[in-house]
Parts: sequence; C-alpha cells; structure tokens
Amino acid sequence: MDILSELTGHIGLGLQTAVSVNNLFYCLLGVTVGMLVGVLPGIGAMAALSLLFPMSFYLDPTGALIMLSGIWYGTAYGGSTAAILLNVPGTPASAVTSLDGYPMAQQGRAGIALLMTTVASFIGGSIGIVLMMMFSPAIAHYAIDFGSPEYFSLMILGLVAASTMANASFAKGLAMVALGILLGCIGSDPATGIRRMTFNILPLADGVQIVALAMGLFGVPEVVYSIGKLRPEDVRTNKITFRSMVPTRDDWRRSWFPILRGTGLGAFFGVLPGTGPAIASFVGYALEKRLAKDPSRFGKGAIEGIASPEAANNAADQTAFIPTLMLGIPGSAAMAIMIGALMIQGISPGPNFITAQPALFWGLVMSFWIGNLLLLLLNIPLIGIWVRLLQVPFHFLYPAIVLFVCIGVYSVSSSSFDVWMVVALGALGIVMRMVNLPAAPLLLGFVLGPMMEEHFRRALMFSRGDLTTFFTSPLSCVIMIITGVIVLWSLFGHWRSRMRRRMAQPTEA
Repeated sequence: MDILSELTGHIGLGLQTAVSVNNLFYCLLGVTVGMLVGVLPGIGAMAALSLLFPMSFYLDPTGALIMLSGIWYGTAYGGSTAAILLNVPGTPASAVTSLDGYPMAQQGRAGIALLMTTVASFIGGSIGIVLMMMFSPAIAHYAIDFGSPEYFSLMILGLVAASTMANASFAKGLAMVALGILLGCIGSDPATGIRRMTFNILPLADGVQIVALAMGLFGVPEVVYSIGKLRPEDVRTNKITFRSMVPTRDDWRRSWFPILRGTGLGAFFGVLPGTGPAIASFVGYALEKRLAKDPSRFGKGAIEGIASPEAANNAADQTAFIPTLMLGIPGSAAMAIMIGALMIQGISPGPNFITAQPALFWGLVMSFWIGNLLLLLLNIPLIGIWVRLLQVPFHFLYPAIVLFVCIGVYSVSSSSFDVWMVVALGALGIVMRMVNLPAAPLLLGFVLGPMMEEHFRRALMFSRGDLTTFFTSPLSCVIMIITGVIVLWSLFGHWRSRMRRRMAQPTEA
C-alpha cells in the first residue's frame, strides 16, 4: 500500500509538471518536429536532435528534455509513413516496416497499414512507459551502491556493446569508440588544468563542443547523402480516406499477439546499451516470420510484418531512458544527446537523479504519456499533409537544413570557430559514410570518455594505484567478464565469417 501511495504521489507530481503551459507546448513542438523529421527520408532523428539541441540551452531543464525526447520518439511514429507510401524509410528503425508496408500500399491497403502502425506504436510506447515507471526507482535504489570501479566497468561494457552492435565490423566500431574518447580528451585536463591536444588553438581549450560534433557527424552527412536519392515526382498522392484506414477483423486478429511480442522485445533491447530501436524492429520481424504458419506471406503485405516492428521500436525508444537517466550510461547516440542536454544544464544523470530531480523525472515520464496521446491524435489526420510535404523540392529543403545547422551552432557561443568545426566534422562524417565507419559509437565514446577518465582516476586513487580493483569488486568483475565474453564472441564471429568466405571461394584446378 505504501508503494502504491508513493507511486500515486509521484504521478501527481509528474502531471503537475507536465501539464504546465510551457511544458505542454514543448511536448507538442517536440512530437510534431519528430513526426515531420520521421516522414522526410534521409534526415533522421539525430539530425533533428542536433539541429534543436542549441535551443535547449535557453530552456529550463524539464522543458528542454521534454522537447528533445518528443523529437526522439516522435520520429518512430512518422518514420513509417514514407516507408509505407514510398518504400523509402524515414528512419533506420522503419526500414523493416517497408518490407510489408509498401506491398500493402501497392494493394490499396496503405490506410490500413498506416493506422495499424500508429496503433502498434502507441501500444508499444505505452507499455514501455509503464516499465520505465515500475523499474527506474528500483534500478536507482540498487545503483546507489555503485562505486567508481563499477561505473567504469559499466561504461566499458556499454562502449564495447555499441561497437559490437554497430552496422559495421567490430573493429570499425571499436576504432570509432576510441576516436570518440580521443576527441573527448581534447581541452583542459579536469585534474591539472593542463591543455591536451589543443595545438595552441585557444577555442579548443574548452574542448570540442558536443553540438558541433553531433551536427557535423549526423546532420551534414545525412543531407549530402540524401541529395538525389528521392525525387518529388516519385511521390504518389493517392487519396487516403477514413474508411480506407479501418482494418478488418482478420487484420486485428493477426496483429494483437505480434504487437505484444514486439513490445517485449523492444523493451528488452531498449535497456541494453548499443542496441536501440533498429535492432529491436528487425528482431521482431524475424521472430514473427519464424512463428508464422505461412512465412511466404511476409514481404507480400503481411500485417504482422508491420505490427511487431513498430511496437518494438517504440517500446525500445521509451525503455532506452532507463539506463540513460538511472545510470548515466547512454545506450545510443540519441541518448548521449539527452545526457549532454542535462549536463549543460548542470544536472548529472545517475542513481540520485530521481531523488535529486523528482519533478524533472516524473514530469518527463508523464510527458511521455501526453506525447504518445498527441501522436495518436495527430498522426492519422496529418497523413495528407505529410504526403504533400514530400513533394517539396529537395534542392530547397536540404540547403535550408544546412543553414539552420550553422545558425544553431553559432548561437550557442557566438563563435565562428564552432561553425568551422561543423564543416570539418561534417567532412569527416562524409568520409566515414564512404568507408562505412559508424558515427554513433564515436558520439558515445565522446560523451562517456571524460566520465570514464574521472571514474578510472578515482578508482585508482582509492586503491592506491592497484589495477586489480576493477576485478576485486564482485559486480565490477562480473561486468568485466561479460565485456570479455562479448569481445571474444565478436572476434569468433569475425573469424568464422572469414573462414566461410574463404571456403566459398572457388578452388583453382
């Protein structure tokens, strides 16, 4: 009874915070921008988060986090629209939706596909919020006992997992993590004040700005690589009426269990560092295809093929906040942006986050409910507008995005050096895309690098320089062992794939 009354009090505090006029406006702004970005192919959530990140400096912490979070989970709703209508996913997590969503559109069932993705997204997101409300306080309670060895080990685990799950080889992912940590070390040493790797460039004394890094690595390359991939004349503007959106009884029957299974998978993968909604949606699709009595239906317009992935990616979007806020360890590049927004406001995520900032945490949680309801109410009526928006000539749209990127990064510190940093990092991001180097592990390494250095130094200080302190602590030792297993498994997988390719090569006579 005490737990129930305490939870009721927290919900009341959260509602009081979330329904304020300012926070309602930021929630509506975030989810609307998120839907817009999700619909437009080639921009992505990271580009939108990077673009509006400077704006969060001028808001209170609650409003800033509500707006950025709305953009994050709003893209999951909008990303399926372009995937279904055009076979061009608006976000990576929506790529699997196009496998069956586009065939449904070709069969004249685009309205049903769009409505079902909205319903699945709402259910998956809602269950993810419930899990966040139930388990975040418990995780924070046990995490209070964590020391520097445990935090350092957890961060190592998160970075290794991010390297493993990246859409590239393990070596490339690990190299990008190392590069991110190196970039995070630029600036003044936090302990001695000695400048490191600044090359006598005065603006680098404060380090590389996370805004410039995020915009350069994600915003500029996305725009450059999207030019010419889709032409406005490719967009078909078939009219979608309310009657054409109503699913049949068979559609509902086939969708309920896939939605629930996809939600469970999304909640699991959302908590794991380095995974995120894209992997959750692909695993959900693969599971439904394996469980189906007739797998040949998939790829030809099976409604299960859109219900499970959409529920999975939205559940993952919500549960990703659990390790981010409770442990201070981002599981994805977007969560690294969230941590950056908090730290710039002087707030450190971690086990004491709920007790130190109860209004912020519970206000954010309740804003998730409001945001998901807004998305449910807005997504279907605005489908016609999104389709028309896709007809805007992209040679007008993309230069405007680059212009806003430059304005946004300049507005942070009124420094032209930061604009040149965006240009340099944008060129680096383009080269990375050309050679298939993932950008997300680099951003995670950049955010976690200084925190790892702090906990590494603190652990060695308390242990008088004894490196075995990371293995004498039982929890830290277990985490290190898990990290080692992941590394060995990745190396074994790489060796096995090389052997298969070698055996597949034709032998010379």
